[in-house]
Amino acid sequence: MSRAKPVLISVDGVDAAALLAAARAALGSPSRGGISRWDASGVFQDLAVADEAAGAPSARTLLLLYAADLAFRLRWQIRPALAEGRTVVAAPYVDTAVAFGRAAGLKAGWLTNLFRFVPRASDRRFVLPAEARATAARDGFVGFSCDRMMGATSGASRRRLSADTAAHLRRAAKRKAPKTRP
Repeated sequence: MSRAKPVLISVDGVDAAALLAAARAALGSPSRGGISRWDASGVFQDLAVADEAAGAPSARTLLLLYAADLAFRLRWQIRPALAEGRTVVAAPYVDTAVAFGRAAGLKAGWLTNLFRFVPRASDRRFVLPAEARATAARDGFVGFSCDRMMGATSGASRRRLSADTAAHLRRAAKRKAPKTRP
């Protein structure tokens, strides 16, 4: 009996609802595999309930937590599924986090080093175009991070950071030339 070829698909973007819809479309049938979503480890859920006295995290802190969560996803979701010959859709994967870091002013070299441990999703990569409603989504990594960094009183700053993240994603998509729609 031949084993199916494992497939790793990345779907990156700003809008959490669009990411999930695109991930489902890219996967096709759930019997083929599964979707690995951000915060599988629960570290961001813990941050969401942290007391206000903890203060607002920096972009660097949020990205270190994202990297830790991605390491968890790789160990417990992505690599085991690939070893079984299944398809895994990572939504979001690395490009979203890097774009957020660049939008927040972090250096490209630091981000490259941070995510050096992550296997490349060379099978299929999708970058979703940003949409106007993307800044309203608070349940994805970008929306959550913008809210945590900027606080409840800085709507314009949150929108700007989200828009800048989308702009960095668009530039990355042009440089790497991935598909833009699943």
